[in-house]
Amino acid sequence: MNRSTVLGCEIDRLTMDATLDRCEEIISRGMPEQHVVVNAAKLTMMRKDPKLRAIVRNCALVNADGQAVVWASRLLGDPLPERVAGIDLMLRLLERAEAHGYRIFVLGAREHVLRRAVAQLRDCYPRLVIAGARNGYFDESESAEICDQIRSSRADILFVAMSSPKKEYWIAENRALLGTPFSMGVGGAIDVIAGVTARAPLWVQKVGLEWLFRLLQEPPRLARRYVVTNAQFVWLLAAEVMRRRVFGRPATC
Repeated sequence: MNRSTVLGCEIDRLTMDATLDRCEEIISRGMPEQHVVVNAAKLTMMRKDPKLRAIVRNCALVNADGQAVVWASRLLGDPLPERVAGIDLMLRLLERAEAHGYRIFVLGAREHVLRRAVAQLRDCYPRLVIAGARNGYFDESESAEICDQIRSSRADILFVAMSSPKKEYWIAENRALLGTPFSMGVGGAIDVIAGVTARAPLWVQKVGLEWLFRLLQEPPRLARRYVVTNAQFVWLLAAEVMRRRVFGRPATC
């Protein structure tokens, strides 16, 4: 498996198109697998969270969601070909799901947002098989029932719209019960599809400032996450560059 290592985290060295092909391979095998994307915030989170670190390590497919991660891989001499953002991958997977008849299930977001998003998906992808949808506000005691609902839907792809690391934990803990070949966390993508929040313009994404665009939309919720974790990421990256120059070896996550 060809992977780049960024701050101790192994990330698949794949373009968007190659990632989509890998997703289809996973779906065709029919065994429950987990996909994850990593950005600067998640990489710093993994340093303090051994459970999350183990989950990411055991995922069948890991992509770089943040442009900063791609730049870091190049600075460290272990380059990734491009950013594969979770929301972009989701939209491309929806296209393939419609074309190949894959069944999808959406779990997460608030109920009214989820309804709007599902209606939008039906408009944009009229032949898409939406096997089921469920909002993300539930007690842990309800997880088994939700897993039964997803398994009964015979979904090929599960999109989990929760925050990190909640979505990574939930998929990992319930993967065997879900029976879904391909499960991925999509964070706030459902809010974007529903039109509740806006996606950053393409030029903002390319210069690596999508996090700032999101922060300006939701400052109370995202301020600490982005300001603190971005600063930590820069510090960790600088320390890693220095370590390699002095000792000639990478850090382990």
